[in-house]
Parts: sequence; C-alpha cells; structure tokens
Amino acid sequence: MPRTPRARRSAARRPAPAPALDGPVLELQVDRIAHGGVAVARHDGRVVFVADAIPGERVRARVTDAGKDRFWRADTVEVLDASADRREHVWAEASVDRAPERRAGGAEFGHIRMSRQRALKGEVLTEAMQRFARLEREVEVEEVAAELAPGADPEAGTGWRTRVRLHVDDDGRVGPYAARSHRVVPVSDLPLAVEALRELAPLASNLPGAGSIDLIAPSAGEAIAVVDQQGAGPVVHEVVDGREFALDRGGFWQVHRGAAATLSRAVRELVDGARFDPGAANLDLYGGVGLLAAAVGDRFGETVRITSVEADPRATDHAAANLADWIGARAETGRVDRWLADLETSADRAMRDRLAAATVVLDPPRSGAGRAVVERLAALRPAQLVYVACDPVALARDIGIFREHGYELEAIRAYDLFPNTHHVEAVARLTAIV
Repeated sequence: MPRTPRARRSAARRPAPAPALDGPVLELQVDRIAHGGVAVARHDGRVVFVADAIPGERVRARVTDAGKDRFWRADTVEVLDASADRREHVWAEASVDRAPERRAGGAEFGHIRMSRQRALKGEVLTEAMQRFARLEREVEVEEVAAELAPGADPEAGTGWRTRVRLHVDDDGRVGPYAARSHRVVPVSDLPLAVEALRELAPLASNLPGAGSIDLIAPSAGEAIAVVDQQGAGPVVHEVVDGREFALDRGGFWQVHRGAAATLSRAVRELVDGARFDPGAANLDLYGGVGLLAAAVGDRFGETVRITSVEADPRATDHAAANLADWIGARAETGRVDRWLADLETSADRAMRDRLAAATVVLDPPRSGAGRAVVERLAALRPAQLVYVACDPVALARDIGIFREHGYELEAIRAYDLFPNTHHVEAVARLTAIV
C-alpha cells in the first residue's frame, strides 16, 4: 500500500480468509474500471468486480465472494480476448498465470501498459468528481519527472518504492501478502522497489517469529531493514529540492522516490500568488514533518507565517526543526478536527481577519478530511485551499462539501506516484466565492 506509517497506515486487522477456491467460473465481458483497482462486468444483471482484467477484455473469472450483496467479486483465471494494452506482468509472482491465491499483492495494474494505467486512473478520478462533487472535470494523470526518480524505469513502472513492508508467516517464510488477503506469498524479487531494497530484502531467508520486516531507503543515508519495528525508531533524513527533512524511521514519508518533490512543486504551483498573504494565518493541516509548509515557505520567503498541525507529536517535533528557516513558522500537535474547533471558538476579530486572508494546505489521510473538518474550514472562510489527496472518492466527496459552503474548484492536477497500482495522487485548489 502506498500510505504506510502514521495516520495513513490502516489499523491492524485480522487475517483475511482465503478466497473461495470452488466458486463458479464465469465468462465475462469487462466494461470499465472501478475505484479500488478492479474492473466491472455484469452477469445476469448482477455487477461483478473482476481483479486482473482490463476494460474491453473477455475473461473467465472465478467468483470468490457471492454473498447477499448486490455485487460479486471474482478473480481472472483466463484471458479469452486480451486488450491491446495487456502486457506481461512486471512481477512474475503477481501474474494471472498464477493461481489467484498465490498472486503477490501490491501491483494490481502490473499487467497493463503504463499509458493505459494512467488513463484508467484518470477515468476513476473523473467519475468520482461527477458522482460526489457534481463536477464535469477530466483530469490527466501525469508521470513523475524522470529527474526526480533516478533509477526508476518509467516504461515498466518499476524501481520507485523506497519503503516496503514484508511479512513472515508461521513457518518463517518471508514475502508480501497475497492480493486482497493477509497470506504471505514467497517471491524471488521486488520489482517495484528501488535497487537498494531489492538487494537488501531477505526473500530467501527463513525467519520464524519475526512477524514483519520494514525495508527503508531514505534519500540521505544507507538502506536499512528493520525486523518487527516498534515505535518511532532512529531518525532518518530525506532531501527534497536541496532541503533536508528529519523524520523518525517509522514515520510517514511518501514511498515513491520522486513523490515528495513532485507534491512540493505541485503545491507551490497551485497556490495562487495573487491571493496569498504572507502575514495571514496560513495553515498546513495534517502537516507531518513539515514538507508542504516548507514548499509554501520556499516560494514566498522567510517572513511567511504558517502553522503546521499534526496529530503525531514526534512528527510535530521534527516539523518544528525542519521549519526553523522561517521566522513565522510553527508546528503544533493536535487532531485537526479538534484543533480547528478550538480555533473557531477562540478566534477574535483580528484572528478571523487573518484567517480570511489565509491559504490552507491540507494533506489528510486516505479517508479524506471529512465533513466536520471541511465545514469548520469553510466557516473560517480562508481565501484559498490547496488539497492534497491520495483517494479520488474522498477528494471528490470533500470538494462536494466545500461547494455546498461556497467554495469552487479552480484547478486540479493528478500524478502517477504509484505505478503498477490503482493508486493516484491529486492536488486541487479551491477558492471562496465572493
């Protein structure tokens, strides 16, 4: 998954049951792509979500979930009429040639040509905007600039991951989880990872009792492997556009080698300079270790006033140090919803004026900011918001709520920060309607 430590990492879950191996096999005509990386087909009027298929293909797929819901889930077991965009999977252990229960997870688009992957992600984002934000807005998903990801293969979409979590089963076998389950699949390679992690990964080892292994390749320093990482751990350093950021080894950082720089540049470009007031009560919400606050500061200078708000106190400590170049920058620890509620009730007239002139950058977890945060932000009435999102539906839903409260979407860009997966990152600018 693209979002690992910090708030973006999913809570621990019980192991998922193995998929049904004796479900019916259906012949399906695949229509379109759905949010979540699965394709959509119909069988006798019922929606079937099909893994490892491409819109336009005819496939045989085994049903793995035929419960009482209106839809079924199925895994492709044979491609009858292949799309022109189908290619040999970049990860042999995730290929449709393998039994579904033995396919490595984490590269669900690896069988699709890169340009079609980006087009499909754009379709998902466009549909989400139509359904949840009530906007007709086509978005082109952009590649990461080659100079930001040295060593990555843009045609294959490999060699970009700087953080990988492997798991160890009860027999000591090491590997990723199988697709859509918590079963360990032994593999011989990690093609999405940067070379340093591919060399470091103990894929052939037997490590009974280890639990998990985190592989980390910071841009400053040596790659490391950590068994059963607990707590923050030592500090590592990442370099973005010549600026160094300290963070805990177990703290959140974008996993693509070029993602941090891509998003920093996107935020700098999408902030409307004509609306930006360096002396306003500018905010960086869900601020982590200060990456995006620094992006704003780098564009507008050392006198910028900006407050970074983050729930993780260790990340806040790092943000305070990472933002020391700006006189008016500060970092505060707090849950964003509660922090905004306190601000809303305590703000005096002068503070409200400074908030009304403010630019707010927010980079919430995968679930999005949510109605409570959006409505509190809208009540404070900042001049503009720059929203960084890793989930199209959550972004579109929140944009829809902002529109209910007098904001409009002015600009949006999307980036393929997770090649060979269904994930996509988007950055949007919303402004208050006068």
